[in-house]
Amino acid sequence: MSDLFWISKAGMHELAHLHFADAESSYTDASYAVFGVPYDGTTSFRPGARFGPRAIREASFNFESYEPSTGIDLCEVPFTDLGDLGVSKVPEDLVGQVADVAGEIAGDGKVPVMLGGEHTATVGAVRAVQPDVYVVCDAHLDLRDELDGTPYSHGCVTRRVLDTTDDVVIIGARSGDREQFEVAAERTRLYTADAVRERGIAGVLGEVLAHIGDKQVYLSIDADAIDCCLTPGLGTPEPFGLTPLDIREVVRTLAPHAVGFDYVEVAPFDSGQTAAVAAQMVREFIARHWIAER
Repeated sequence: MSDLFWISKAGMHELAHLHFADAESSYTDASYAVFGVPYDGTTSFRPGARFGPRAIREASFNFESYEPSTGIDLCEVPFTDLGDLGVSKVPEDLVGQVADVAGEIAGDGKVPVMLGGEHTATVGAVRAVQPDVYVVCDAHLDLRDELDGTPYSHGCVTRRVLDTTDDVVIIGARSGDREQFEVAAERTRLYTADAVRERGIAGVLGEVLAHIGDKQVYLSIDADAIDCCLTPGLGTPEPFGLTPLDIREVVRTLAPHAVGFDYVEVAPFDSGQTAAVAAQMVREFIARHWIAER
């Protein structure tokens, strides 16, 4: 594997929970490769997402390995945790690092599962995986062309994805300036948080599935898609959002179609609920994808 990692699984997880629970396979044998990106270099409101990957891993040890909704025991699923990327402070370079790692994982026939860390990292993963469709749950449109002097800000993620992937679905958005909403209307399929509440997540996902068909999907979950009153460990909190159950339905529905997945923007200032939801969604993604592949 790449030499970009500064924390590896081997010899470290006996000291602390520096790997995801049940990620016991070797890289060679694994079908899924988890890696963390402890980066929040372009944060525009409240820093702390760089602590997200470790918090998610620690939360994962709270749960039984058995996943009852699928009947899958995660300790029997071949997946590994590569540790955390040794991140560059320069956002454009960070995107390149993530692209290198995610590309290597995908090139080896495995599914990359990324833990964030700020959303900027997703740009690199999408570039590497090159999906047909990008589906993101996010409170923010992230369609700025530039923010704070860089086109690789966390506020520009979906705009940069559109540079390489022209089929974008946004679920749960409720924040953005007028220009971003205009871009969203022209270039994406947008389901705002209000639309989800009015139509129900099942109705929205039925339409998304019909749109996707047999195309390959990259699924990105920004933690702030969920109402900040429910999971407050966020760098850019927004109220009146989705629920954890909504996000679970998104993951359960779209995981079988995915060639890459991330859960990002966990800034663990709370009592652990944001990281707990993230850890469960990673587990759900792996279980649902695995059973679909079988």
